[in-house]
Amino acid sequence: MEIELLDEIIEALLFVSGDGIGVSEIVDLLELQNSEVKQSVARLKKKYGGKCGIHLLNYNGKIQFGSNPAYADVVASVLNPIKEKELSNAALETVAIIAYKQPVTRLEIEQIRGVNCDYAVQVLLKHNLIEVVGRKDVVGKPLLFGTTDAFLKRFQIESIEQLPDYEQLLASIKVLEEGGKTRPEEVSLYNEFELPDEETPDFLEAETDLQKIE
Repeated sequence: MEIELLDEIIEALLFVSGDGIGVSEIVDLLELQNSEVKQSVARLKKKYGGKCGIHLLNYNGKIQFGSNPAYADVVASVLNPIKEKELSNAALETVAIIAYKQPVTRLEIEQIRGVNCDYAVQVLLKHNLIEVVGRKDVVGKPLLFGTTDAFLKRFQIESIEQLPDYEQLLASIKVLEEGGKTRPEEVSLYNEFELPDEETPDFLEAETDLQKIE
């Protein structure tokens, strides 16, 4: 298949689908070589990048069109999607813990944060940033939580292995805890993992063994 034609076909598929499409699915259904599709994806990522209003997202072997995070505030004000203020500091702290400790139970999250996490967990489930991935094999069989593809898209990372250094995460949470000095909507979720280093927040001082999930 001609290069230009392949790029245009994949563009059309992504536009019509709206959701993520597996690269392997495109390979199988179009009867192409994996390398051909990957090269096309690379070209489209270059085309839909930078200041372009549409970006090509690549996560968990899937590709999808999404808006440029640089214009998130404008898009939010026009289309009224999930407001950033709905994701409180508590919810952000909770999803960060889940990302690094998954699969993890609610009780384990509360032991780390030192407070009840029922509401934060419900908010994260409502917005599809976390999901139930099973039950822990202990008395009571508590639910285990993990992050979703929506979490990866929200934070602009391709896979859970690309989570930032843990110390950088702690710095982000520290800044968020101090966010009471500013309006919640002034804290950008898309830049959540790019904040400067700060001291370890009080609520995680006792937790020294969190590791990124391999």
